[in-house]
Amino acid sequence: MTEQTFIFLKPDAVKRGLVGQVLARFESRGLTIASLKQLKISNDLADRHYEEHVEKSFYPGLRSYVTAAPVVAAILEGPNAVSVVRAMCGATNPAESAPGTIRGDFGLTLDANIIHSSDSSESAEREIKNFFA
Repeated sequence: MTEQTFIFLKPDAVKRGLVGQVLARFESRGLTIASLKQLKISNDLADRHYEEHVEKSFYPGLRSYVTAAPVVAAILEGPNAVSVVRAMCGATNPAESAPGTIRGDFGLTLDANIIHSSDSSESAEREIKNFFA
């Protein structure tokens, strides 16, 4: 089933010049980049995107990190895009990500873990609306 999912390459990926390498992995897998843009996330957008985390103790640091420098957001399309992209990204903690995954190959720490990807079709729809209104 063809579906859309959402990703954004976090500030550490942009600063380290990994955008092309990461996007190429998705294209090589057969996914299509339907939309792509670079932006600086505002505090308001961060709060909407991470709404389930806003009240948690770690959130101020997360918001500060994602709003500090540009990110690259994309809509990816393809068969089972949500689950394929999640598998390609690897575990949230790079130390627990398998080699060959994006976080396993490029991630440094839990905070600087390279990429965000939608965890469900519902999340993808909401996140796409937030970033590509």
